[in-house]
Amino acid sequence: MPLVILLLLIAATALAAFLWLRVPDLPAAELEARFQSPQDHWLDLGDGLRVHYRDEGPADAPVLVLLHGYGDAYSTWEGWAAALRASDRVISLDLPGHGLTAAPAGTQIDREAQARLVLRLAEALKLPRFVLAGNSMGGGVAWQAALLAPQALRGLVLVDAAGWPMPATTPSLAFRILAHPWGRALLERIDNRPLIRQALRAQVGDPALITDEVVDRWALYQRYPGHRPILMSVAPGAQAPVTAERLAGLQLPTLVLHGELDPILPLEHSRRFAAAIAGAELIVYPGIGHLPQREIPARSAADVAAFVARLPAVP
Repeated sequence: MPLVILLLLIAATALAAFLWLRVPDLPAAELEARFQSPQDHWLDLGDGLRVHYRDEGPADAPVLVLLHGYGDAYSTWEGWAAALRASDRVISLDLPGHGLTAAPAGTQIDREAQARLVLRLAEALKLPRFVLAGNSMGGGVAWQAALLAPQALRGLVLVDAAGWPMPATTPSLAFRILAHPWGRALLERIDNRPLIRQALRAQVGDPALITDEVVDRWALYQRYPGHRPILMSVAPGAQAPVTAERLAGLQLPTLVLHGELDPILPLEHSRRFAAAIAGAELIVYPGIGHLPQREIPARSAADVAAFVARLPAVP
């Protein structure tokens, strides 16, 4: 077969696959109606930014604010909320480009901007000093917020948190594709369920936990209007890494949680957080991967409840 014909066949096959996988955004109202509960709220912060958050538990209880990782949403914390809302006020929010938060075109994933958004939300809701917890990317946002406004927080919980230089390799095909501009352009337009399934199952100790329902929910959130361009704005490794010197001045009770089998962020990263933040406590979960809040929600939430119970009362 002449080379030119072979190349044309490959191009035609690739185009057909792209057209088959291509999916449009879904109406925001349709997605919000599908997933919202009486505990769901939206806060309009202006300039096209409308932040979704779920608020559960007694209004006058100690406050715990939860931040999800890249591509995830508030729903990653449902297990924690179920375990903690009897005694705590649990607020899980969606960062721009994720879940049910509307963000203006051109928004980019930026750790400091996300941290300032969290602090703006807390101020708008008139929250007392609160415990801030984050997983993966959300963990990076959490320690950044703690550095920006330590006076707003009672404590910090880092769950397989981002911040140190990323490993050179990753088991996630999606992250490898994201490293290339052409890959980001492709993922911005297609149904990403196969990649979501592969990435999530590679991240956890027990792949059976990643059900079709979990994958479908992730994929539907990505089809919220404007989300995919924001998600594809990420440049893996582009965020300035944290340093021990920056963390050394953080005088804040800190709990560090990490799944021993995490293939995305190695255990050594959490050991660095625990060593750099004075008095930080590290708990390692054998057999668990990158998402302890999904993999062992009751056990990890109990560790957080014990940590919160040890904190001084809010004056």
